[in-house]
Amino acid sequence: MIEIFSPAELERAKVSGVFVATVLRTLRERVAVGTNLLDIDRWTGEMIAAAGARSCYVDYAPSFGRGPFGHFICTSVNDAVLHGLPHDYALKNGDLLTLDFAASVQGIVADSAISFVVGESSNPSDAAMIDATQRALEAGIAAATPGASIGDISYAIGTVLAAAGYPVNTDFGGHGVGSTMHQDPHIPNMGRPGRGYKLRTGLLLAIEPWVMADTASLATDADGWTLRSATGARTAHSEHTIAVTDDGPVILTR
Repeated sequence: MIEIFSPAELERAKVSGVFVATVLRTLRERVAVGTNLLDIDRWTGEMIAAAGARSCYVDYAPSFGRGPFGHFICTSVNDAVLHGLPHDYALKNGDLLTLDFAASVQGIVADSAISFVVGESSNPSDAAMIDATQRALEAGIAAATPGASIGDISYAIGTVLAAAGYPVNTDFGGHGVGSTMHQDPHIPNMGRPGRGYKLRTGLLLAIEPWVMADTASLATDADGWTLRSATGARTAHSEHTIAVTDDGPVILTR
């Protein structure tokens, strides 16, 4: 399913984007050495309830997970990169944490992810990897204009990641959003320009470059959800929801 939204509906989407961005900013400020992943999940649930929003994760049960997910946010630590299931773990100094969060406000979903080091970082490669995903995200967003193709976005992302020296996995990537969290079109993090679905004004996309330091291969935890680098290498993930407009891409989750 691909949904195209009217200008009035895009205004509602901005509300969703601001909420998701606010939750992630609040969590980023609150997380510290010693914070438990289950506390992050609880805080997220409290913010969803206070805003009258709806969780996209609690009842989510796709074919690639062991559902339902049962939590409000994905918390991926160090070698975990996607779908990290919150569990009883207290964050340590130097842990690399990714928070991936989606919620629906007024019936429209926004989705975003951030990676950061908890406490003080002793590993300069962490900052370089996070920076590469952020630069790739910016490049992908810049390519998301009416009449461009999904392949243009994928090519822009993949060019940045490859130039930075990272292998790229294309099994999981960006996607459409709207009344539900995961919609077509799929946006791989590497591709060929000019290929795939042509972008239209009113389309909402979640663009999400993610990398693992030395591999493109994933391993799945026993929890059935958490995806890790197959080599145990550290990982990073950056994501924004954007609207395709006649004036260019608008970032809703800035």
